[in-house]
Amino acid sequence: MREYLLVFLVAAAVTYLLTVVAREVAVRTGAVAKVRDRDVHAEPIPYLGGIAMLGGLFAAYLVAQGLPFLSLSGPFVFDDARSVLIAGAMVCCVGVVDDIFDLDALTKFGGQVLAVGFLVYSGIQFRWFYMSDGRVFSLDPAQGALLTALIVLTTVNAVNFIDGLDGLAAGVIGISALAFFLFSYALTVLNDVPRAATGALLSAALAGACAGFIAHNFHPARLFMGDSGSMLLGLVLSATAITVTTQFAPGDLAAGADGARTSLLPVLLPVALPILILIVPLADLVLAVVRRTRAGRSPFAPDKQHLHHRLLEIGHSHRRAVVIMWLWAGLIAFATVLASLFTGMWVAVGILCATGVTVGLTFLLPAAHAPLASTADLGTDPGQSPESVPAGPDSEALGT
Repeated sequence: MREYLLVFLVAAAVTYLLTVVAREVAVRTGAVAKVRDRDVHAEPIPYLGGIAMLGGLFAAYLVAQGLPFLSLSGPFVFDDARSVLIAGAMVCCVGVVDDIFDLDALTKFGGQVLAVGFLVYSGIQFRWFYMSDGRVFSLDPAQGALLTALIVLTTVNAVNFIDGLDGLAAGVIGISALAFFLFSYALTVLNDVPRAATGALLSAALAGACAGFIAHNFHPARLFMGDSGSMLLGLVLSATAITVTTQFAPGDLAAGADGARTSLLPVLLPVALPILILIVPLADLVLAVVRRTRAGRSPFAPDKQHLHHRLLEIGHSHRRAVVIMWLWAGLIAFATVLASLFTGMWVAVGILCATGVTVGLTFLLPAAHAPLASTADLGTDPGQSPESVPAGPDSEALGT
């Protein structure tokens, strides 16, 4: 556990330091987010945060190779991790080009497919599923490759979709990576196997990279991750989940806390977790398509009616809206992991309490912290910029 903590800290520190370099590169290359009507930032912000996070991931990987315990693990641990990071570098490069030159959607999707193809070529793909009657359903290479592509590409584009508020995507993926680290590490403990696993290594490094980046990306952001970062996070998270299915036997994945095969959740979690943790933004995506289609507009037409915009409208500040969505991501991810590994009343009670707290903070907190004054009370001119409004508990939401 201590070595995984060091991996987390190295990824966080290197990412934090490299964000300064990434910001300078973005400014010099013109990779800057211009202000649009649907955006919540009031001035251009540099992109290319993905470069910093990629550097943090590789730094953590290199340090892990020299640690006393992890360095003695089986060769597949670092081989699989290296394959995931190379695929991440491929998709990050595509994102960098897009951040600078604004690629069309088809070209960007082609780059994502190439990265997924490299994953499959390296052996990172689904191979089997454990059935409820004890049998193992094996996938042929084509089926495994198609399912892998579906999960990875969906996650990559879903993470890109939720990158709408400062710190939102990095926080959601960081929390999800911590939940998956708990799952990967607990599997080794419950099945009494060596603690070194690719899933635990990559999820610890991914959580660290997100933590280091949030320091620069939380509102008010000094740097955006851009497509280079969102696609990198989506690929590494989903590929990390897939590695678990290749490094544990079916019986291991199906073992509960008491060693009995009592649940299919542990087996399905590598498939389900990347989707479950993004269920809120995916639901937002579906609602957006329905909303725009019913209004006679293109499903891809931008608007300001996404979930994070609604949180701002009901009274949350920018920072509170982000933290609320972090809470929902954490609730879904950790509840799924705990329910898949442990049984008992305390698990159900803990999940119910966490759900109650999250729901209360989402809908009751705005009423408890109503704005002290409206813009009319402050004497704000309609054309006045948000920055000129006196700071208050909800002043950040006035400019949305």
